[in-house]
Amino acid sequence: MTLPVYVQGAWFLGAALFIFGLKGMSSPASARKGIVVAGYGMLVAIAATFLIPGLQNLALMALALALGGSAAWISGKKVKMTDMPQMVAIYNGMGGGAAAAIAAIEFAKGDAHSLATTVLAVIGALIGAVSFTGSCVAWAKLQGVLKKAHRLPAQNAVNVVLALIAIGLGGAMVLMAPAQPELIFGFFAVALVLGLIVTLPIGGADMPVVISLFNAFTGLAVGFEGYVLGNPALIIAGIVVGAAGTLLTQLMAKAMNRPISNILFTPMVASGPGEAISGSMKELSALDAAAMMRYASKVIIVPGYGMAVAHAQHKVWEMTSILEEAGVEVKFAIHPVAGRMPGHMNVLLAEAGVPYDKIFDLDEVNGEFGQADVALIIGANDVVNPSARTDKASPIYGMPILNADQAQNVIVIKRGKGTGYSGVENALFYTDNCRMLYGDAQPMAGEIIQHLKAMG
Repeated sequence: MTLPVYVQGAWFLGAALFIFGLKGMSSPASARKGIVVAGYGMLVAIAATFLIPGLQNLALMALALALGGSAAWISGKKVKMTDMPQMVAIYNGMGGGAAAAIAAIEFAKGDAHSLATTVLAVIGALIGAVSFTGSCVAWAKLQGVLKKAHRLPAQNAVNVVLALIAIGLGGAMVLMAPAQPELIFGFFAVALVLGLIVTLPIGGADMPVVISLFNAFTGLAVGFEGYVLGNPALIIAGIVVGAAGTLLTQLMAKAMNRPISNILFTPMVASGPGEAISGSMKELSALDAAAMMRYASKVIIVPGYGMAVAHAQHKVWEMTSILEEAGVEVKFAIHPVAGRMPGHMNVLLAEAGVPYDKIFDLDEVNGEFGQADVALIIGANDVVNPSARTDKASPIYGMPILNADQAQNVIVIKRGKGTGYSGVENALFYTDNCRMLYGDAQPMAGEIIQHLKAMG
């Protein structure tokens, strides 16, 4: 069916707004505007869809929009910033699931499609189903419902077998189109199980990369199903999101110095006993921490997930403002995989009002730690562990880290003496220039603020 020009034009406009919106999201300064522009693009695309002549089930479509929109609005208003990674994961999973559902309906209808269209429908269904269940597992891990990784015996062999079965069933669906219901059901069952099995063994330290990868999967699945439906808005939006997600995944994997295949198929465990760590953890008080920073010339703050859990970003910015009023130069250093999703720390700091020109990525700030009087680490662990440089038996060996250990003094705000998500002991905490301030980041930052105010 040839669609009216006004529908095609509206879809093109919506796709263009998606692209402009995504471009805006590339910078923290324009991210909010980019999200709004992309939202208008989605609104235009949806409105144009309702104008297609002869469209059926309009009432059900309107009901689905009302229910989904209401749920998203309410959850978006209520979600805590610390829970944003799991919301991103589950919403991303819904996109992949929707793409898979579209393909399932097309297969069930048995309408005649070209060979190329059927192949793309199968590919979109496969990666959409994997993204759906995989993202659900990611949500469960981040939410604390699944508290540990679950690895099957011969895990990689199981992954390969399930993938081959899914590909085989998909190929049979292409060759036997229209496929029988049993074949369709078997294909989707295996694809959904594959997403579960692949994601269950992955630990929390790798979760930011996994979320980004599934985001790329969802985008590609939506793009492929857009081709099946003949919807250019879905094609363009899906491919753009898929490409952006793929690039981000590659950048994050590079930041960890681990190939994506290693993240998916190799658990993060030590390959040997590791280097012996000498020394001991040395504690200091909030008063001592305040004095060290108050009389410093330069302080670099390294935020991590501990800051997010403690909701300490506002206190940290208040502390920063007091230090700057006293003439101290303060910068924030962000590791690409700090937190539980891409850009997690940037979002938290932006919410607290930290100016963008004070936030620096690893490559921008790493050379400055040697000139810093104090490196203040707030709830970060693996991303500042010097074992990544020296201990070949460490699972994080070779991962680029923030050079916090090169500062003249290091202060670590940490709830306890436990290890990070990788399970690796942090050699930084035992060095001569490092001191530990135990406690949740928010009350500890509050105590430091009170001492700073008392110092004048």
